Amino acid sequence: MKIGFGKIKNALKGGAEKNTGAEKKERKEEKIEPDRVEEITMKTKTSEQKSEDVSKNKSKNESKNESKNESKNELKNKPEEEPENGPMTPADRTGAKKTGLIFFPAFDWAISPTHPEREERLLYTRDQIFEEGLMDLPQIAEYKPRLADFRDIARVHFCVPDIEAQATIPHRISAGSCLVLADALMRGEVKNAFALVRPPGHHAMTVAHGNRGFCNINNEAILVEYLRKKYGIRRIAIVDTDVHHGDGTQEIFYNDPDVLFISFHQDGRTLYPGSGFMNELGGPKALGRTINIPLPPGTPDEGILYVLDALVLPILKEFKPELVLNSAGQDNHYTDPLANMRFSAQGYAKLNEKLAPDMAVLEGGYAIQSALPYVNTGIILAMAGLDYSCVKEPDFRPGMFVQAARDRQVLEEIVATQLENWKNRDRLVEAEVAKHGDFYRRKKQIFYDTDMIQEFQEETIRMCPNCRGYVTIDSHAHRSINDTRIFGVSVPIYACASCQAEAREEYRKRLNYPEYEYVYLQDKKADEYRAYNTRTKKETVY
Repeated sequence: MKIGFGKIKNALKGGAEKNTGAEKKERKEEKIEPDRVEEITMKTKTSEQKSEDVSKNKSKNESKNESKNESKNELKNKPEEEPENGPMTPADRTGAKKTGLIFFPAFDWAISPTHPEREERLLYTRDQIFEEGLMDLPQIAEYKPRLADFRDIARVHFCVPDIEAQATIPHRISAGSCLVLADALMRGEVKNAFALVRPPGHHAMTVAHGNRGFCNINNEAILVEYLRKKYGIRRIAIVDTDVHHGDGTQEIFYNDPDVLFISFHQDGRTLYPGSGFMNELGGPKALGRTINIPLPPGTPDEGILYVLDALVLPILKEFKPELVLNSAGQDNHYTDPLANMRFSAQGYAKLNEKLAPDMAVLEGGYAIQSALPYVNTGIILAMAGLDYSCVKEPDFRPGMFVQAARDRQVLEEIVATQLENWKNRDRLVEAEVAKHGDFYRRKKQIFYDTDMIQEFQEETIRMCPNCRGYVTIDSHAHRSINDTRIFGVSVPIYACASCQAEAREEYRKRLNYPEYEYVYLQDKKADEYRAYNTRTKKETVY
């Protein structure tokens, strides 16, 4: 059934407002002294669980008043309860035939009315796809968006000062849409899925002081941690095909040997964010699990597909991920106003067919009329296993872009270097770990280009012999008006008991440090997330 522009807008807006009110009731803040944190927050957690039960019962009663079709959709997309006895087992998808889709143009969110990152990015695509009748095909299943929970975001980010400040309703729906499709994928309802959503997220890092690279929170990272917690998925590969280096996703999983991050992008010496070089290989225990492919400006279909065949696919085959995720940026297109590449809609479709991701999440792409409708249509057809040969831009002619011989040599050198790094990854890890004692530290400077924030970080990793160790981040953000300093402690989901206890003690200790305005605990193993305001002595538990 085709739904008009106004109905979609009102439905999404209404749903978002309804969920936000419930979410606020579920959270609870307590004014406490640091030495009483554990006792009081446990009570808060219990009250939250009761609130969740009430909310679920209320939701069930309200759904009875809706039409049968609406009821089915609501229940289909409703977040499932957390399993009591560990993660849920993913369903067998070998018999699934459909490609799941979600459209969320975020009508009420834009950095500015004329900013490249605005709702028209998806409106032209939606019109094209509906006009071509793609949504009526039996191979396509459309799903409805939902809000990501605060806890989903807290699994990934230290949001300063809190989640509501950094994640607006559109941000939470964009992230939540990915989780809806993840559930459909894990239930075996679809063979693959594509989240056509905005705002994008791959420049958002662990600490979120504001917007950088058009991103506040990282949709792909939120998706990964959700899959891990709910379904026990461990080995995941993320292939970022955006023209800009996915520096946020890289930073979040830089020390994680179970996440393979591959990013091919325009050379960082010529484009934002100025990173993504071949020597960025991962943290001490995850060296070789980050593979950057800085492409020369002007690289056409031929060059990108060569890198895919010669480097990306062989590494994926050897890594053997349980899932392959695609950060599907479309600003490598030859008409994109923010970059200098020469990729076509046909090239994107072929890339997707070869890569065969289990799920794709839209990132960048700002040629609103000349690229996005064609590129998205080609990707959807490729994911659905349908013929995409007729999808071409009006001005495209075969052979109009040729790979320069000099650039081909550059690509061959990149492939050879990164294949060697991948081959030697275990030796690299062994040698690097031997250099450090109990802790590994590195300092970083991060610039928020949208909000003009300069951040200085010191990251410390516990070099644990039994797990990959917990992480602490001391972050100091300089703004035009005021500065903010925070301290975050992150426990990985597969941490050993010793690291978990040590990290939690580190959190409690920092509550008494007056130089920090906020102190955060991100315990993924316990699925518990805390934010403490040292000025008000209030702690929020998500």
